[in-house]
Amino acid sequence: MSKLSKRYKALTEKVDRQKLYGLREAVDLGKSLATAKFDESVELHVRLGVDPRHADQQVRSTVVLPHGTGIVKRVLVIAAGEKMAEAEAAGADHVAGEDVVSRIQGGWLEFDAVIATPDVMKVVGRLGKILGPRGLMPTAKTNTVTFDVADAVKEIKAGRVEFRVDKTAIVHNSVGKASFDNQKLFENVATLMRAILKAKPAAAKGQYVRSVTLSTTMGVGIKIDPNAAQKECVE
Repeated sequence: MSKLSKRYKALTEKVDRQKLYGLREAVDLGKSLATAKFDESVELHVRLGVDPRHADQQVRSTVVLPHGTGIVKRVLVIAAGEKMAEAEAAGADHVAGEDVVSRIQGGWLEFDAVIATPDVMKVVGRLGKILGPRGLMPTAKTNTVTFDVADAVKEIKAGRVEFRVDKTAIVHNSVGKASFDNQKLFENVATLMRAILKAKPAAAKGQYVRSVTLSTTMGVGIKIDPNAAQKECVE
């Protein structure tokens, strides 16, 4: 069993493990617990009352966080013709045609998001086994398969994030950096919560949001009252 560091022990003493915190209260506390020697990410973990094994209970969508994540993503656009010029003008880091598929198959992965136009997807589809497990495969559900490449690039650069439920029915997402001020972090968290609520599948029965936890990269998990969080994020 690994031994807890003095720093981590000190952090656990500042969190009441029996308490369910309010959303804003948790954001304020979480930010104060970011004591590592680097700018820690702030993460939100939401356990949902869905069964991901069923297609009609999948939760997956995108949302633009008002203050971004603190990480500038490298965007690859795969397109043809005039759409390549549009992508370049919009600020895409890499713009390529169908020939980039073989380059990716050869191991090149110097990007954090991929956008493709519908007319090249028949070739891009070959990358499913490579990009899929990394969460990078373009799909219409996340607006990364589109002819509106300029808007898609700008949204990703501005802080658009994808969220999806994992096999344990939990959505995990970064909502910013500990260096953000408290209000900006709260607004990002509330925006993500609203998007998750909006994405509730019709087939979901019973309590939809089961638990909510906020933490920083090297911090302690702070349990949030799921009912209070839903009210706070829509106020």
